[in-house]
Amino acid sequence: MKPRTLVAHQRYYGLEPVRLREAAGRVLSRIVGLPAGRAHVRGEHLRQDFAVNTVDGTALLTQLVDGGLLRPHAGQPDDYELTDQFRAIAAARVVAPLPREKARQLLARASVLAREINADWHRNPLEIEALAVSGSYMSRDRQLADLVIGVVVRTRSAVRRPRWGRMTHKQAGAQAIRDALAALSSFVAVHFVTEQAALPRPFAVVFRDDDGE
Repeated sequence: MKPRTLVAHQRYYGLEPVRLREAAGRVLSRIVGLPAGRAHVRGEHLRQDFAVNTVDGTALLTQLVDGGLLRPHAGQPDDYELTDQFRAIAAARVVAPLPREKARQLLARASVLAREINADWHRNPLEIEALAVSGSYMSRDRQLADLVIGVVVRTRSAVRRPRWGRMTHKQAGAQAIRDALAALSSFVAVHFVTEQAALPRPFAVVFRDDDGE
């Protein structure tokens, strides 16, 4: 699992990131050394470790379950299993938010990378038709929590790919593109679509290649 990054001055499940991370660490310490069948935590102990009362604690546990961090333990009311996402929170790093100007620079670099992929990654069966940004970038905030990049992909045309040595699986090609874009910054979150209409709204197109056909 990719290491989780929490952004300072943001709130997660109603908690400040450092408080969330420290509380998750206290919870994890309760199950250290326990076999898998016994590695679950009572709701009472979760509320203690997160320092919340019964009412607020119940709401918090519901959010953590809905967010995929906790899983109700079968057959035992008010017992919960900790998911990999919960463990990632306990090991997360807390960073300063991304300045909007830096985000613009990253989008420019992503556009340059997209051109390189289309022009030079001949072995990849996919190429990038468009890049679009969404998420917190579409707000008026000067400090951003993420940089969500949507990638519209298409099959590379026959004239733009070699006969020999190309990747045979589109999944591998998509992963190579994802890894290259994600390597630009830990703030970058990448998701793929096959048509622009499937992009999350609102969005802004930052790169388009009309030369693929």
